[in-house]
Amino acid sequence: MTLRTSRRPPKLDMLLTVEQASERLGTSVRFVRRLVFERRIAYVKVGRHVRIATRDLDAFIDAGRVDARRRREAG
Repeated sequence: MTLRTSRRPPKLDMLLTVEQASERLGTSVRFVRRLVFERRIAYVKVGRHVRIATRDLDAFIDAGRVDARRRREAG
């Protein structure tokens, strides 16, 4: 007898079109296409179509994040 464990399918990442990625970034489609062409963002080829995983887009955003400096207290 085989014990069945409840396995959930792996959570799939949503794939965005270039247009959807540009909307999410608030940029032009041309900018996102340039990121893909220069391989500055990870992407997936689905046939001849380019798709960008939401986690890759989030990683790109996080990599460009610049945190604010704290002011030094006068001492």
